[in-house]
Amino acid sequence: MKDFFSRNELYWGNETQDTLSKKHVMVFGLGGVGGFCAEMLARSGVGTLTIIDFDKVMASNINRQIVALNSTIGQDKTVLFESRLKDINPNIKINVINNFYTKKLNEFLLETKPDFIADAIDTTRPKISLLHWAHKNHLPVISSFGAGNRIDPTKLYICDISEIRDKSSPFISGIIYQLKKKDIVKGIAVVASSEKPFAQEKITSVEKVYTQEGEQIEFTKVTPASTPFVASTSGIFMASYIVKKLIK
Repeated sequence: MKDFFSRNELYWGNETQDTLSKKHVMVFGLGGVGGFCAEMLARSGVGTLTIIDFDKVMASNINRQIVALNSTIGQDKTVLFESRLKDINPNIKINVINNFYTKKLNEFLLETKPDFIADAIDTTRPKISLLHWAHKNHLPVISSFGAGNRIDPTKLYICDISEIRDKSSPFISGIIYQLKKKDIVKGIAVVASSEKPFAQEKITSVEKVYTQEGEQIEFTKVTPASTPFVASTSGIFMASYIVKKLIK
């Protein structure tokens, strides 16, 4: 273990490394953003991760997702990440929730006492639900806003949700509007982008997801353009922010 994190310790010291080994972070969504966030947290030495995702690897994920390979197409992302993160740090504790996030999970999640939450959900309703739950329960959270339809990672920045510079995209404006209806206008950290979103065409589809409890959830999915650069950097930004907060 000493060698695993020796370069970390050259920066923040042995005591801080030990502090991180006692911390617990939940990562919701293991796509381009959440996958890189989870890996950076593991490489930082965070001792416990709870990873939540219902999806399997698809061919269209290969351009940007860290576990997406031709050899992993069709496999559960949570299973792949559990194996990968334990290969990075055999002593890490991984709680795996291979399920679509709904409010029914909230009670169980609270029992696990997270120190921080990383929100990389890309579907509007569950994202709003998670942010509302975290805010109501005073759980520190950082959320990904605006990794899709962009190419320039240098335009990313971290701010409070009340300080987002451009709120014109439908995805961002819709989340802000719904949170405002729940009296949440600040107090949530976000990774946002000042780059104007762009896509060659708009692709929408109706998705049906079945939870582990047998509940059917139907929603309209907007498939964004996604480059290899912005989602990964957004996830790294999130992990860096979380670690800095955990070690103060």
